[in-house]
Amino acid sequence: MSRAWTVFILSSLTFFLSQFYRSANAVISQELLRDLSLDTEGLGILSAAFFYAFALTQIPITLLLDRVGARRMMSGLSLVGIAGALVFSAAGDLATGVAGRILMGIGMACNLMGPLKLLTQWFSPVRFATLSGVVFGIGSVGNMAATSPFVLMVESLGWRLSFQIIAGVNLLLVVAFYLIAKEQPSSVPSAAKGIFSDLGFLLRHKNFWILSVAAMVSYGVFAAFQTLWAGPFLMEAMGLTAFQTGQLILVTNLAVILGSPFWGGVSDRLKTRKWMVLGGQAVFCLVTVAMIGVSTGTGLITLGVLFFAFGFFRTSGTLMYTQIKENMPLRMAGTAMTGVNFLNMMGPAMFLQGLGKAMQAFYPSSSLSGEAFDVAFLLCSLSIGAIVLLYLLTEDTRPDEAPKRE
Repeated sequence: MSRAWTVFILSSLTFFLSQFYRSANAVISQELLRDLSLDTEGLGILSAAFFYAFALTQIPITLLLDRVGARRMMSGLSLVGIAGALVFSAAGDLATGVAGRILMGIGMACNLMGPLKLLTQWFSPVRFATLSGVVFGIGSVGNMAATSPFVLMVESLGWRLSFQIIAGVNLLLVVAFYLIAKEQPSSVPSAAKGIFSDLGFLLRHKNFWILSVAAMVSYGVFAAFQTLWAGPFLMEAMGLTAFQTGQLILVTNLAVILGSPFWGGVSDRLKTRKWMVLGGQAVFCLVTVAMIGVSTGTGLITLGVLFFAFGFFRTSGTLMYTQIKENMPLRMAGTAMTGVNFLNMMGPAMFLQGLGKAMQAFYPSSSLSGEAFDVAFLLCSLSIGAIVLLYLLTEDTRPDEAPKRE
């Protein structure tokens, strides 16, 4: 196997683990409530800690990734994440649990931008969208691993030992990655001169702000339902069983796995980023509109189609990373993509909290009713519709254009 493909595989596996850590709390919530003496509010704080730490860590990563290098950044931060998993596994109260989740969020914060940066070094620009789509798909498998497979592991070993074993596997991966996945000699980062001029250039670029806000809304809506609100919607509002709910969420995850490489591959072939994103996000908006007014009599097949479309068309948004990379000089690829990722990761936290507050405000006595979720879907569709219109102002890029090097 070539060094380039070894780099691709090892770096993609780090993103797999990042997605796993992000989603794992959902299936051990009962154990966490019991063992850490939490209430519902405490469980929410515990889960949100990862996202806030992850998002805020994007700020130093934005400044340093292109200078320090993906290999060193990913390896060093991953050690922090491993320590966080061990702290979390030993937690006996909320404070210790939050500390562990914060460390995990910091530790996993470079495990998407790092692999994308390495792709710019090891592969041709014309293959970036396709391969980045595969990376996103591998990450979605990590989300799936945090569901039924993790449940079986926890039932056999307990959640604490399970986290300790996964931390051990993570350590082995980090060692292998550091020793094998070296950066190309021609792309070894230079000294930190120009860091703030690069950042200033990024912040003055119109496309950066449009793409960042669009990513925040698109992923925020999707992740809010994938990680939390889909469960109450299906079980409380639609009256489905936990097993049926799990199957429909699984359909969404499968759609993401299929959609991520699809959008990247088709975008490379049609040689456009902007119009692929616009088309996909427009349909994503229509899917959220279709969710409004869905009744308890809706069949599982219809719900399955909606949930598949929800995941499949949302993943067109992953091309936003490619588009911002191609809008910037090659030396700023990591800075540009990480800057977008900061607001992208703030999206889930904002929509998780915002939709809950909206449903509670409009229907205080029935905040998980179908009518309350109609409000949530309406807000989501309006938000996505707004970014579709905003996206018309972006500049298109194409994979066959010579990369900017100035």
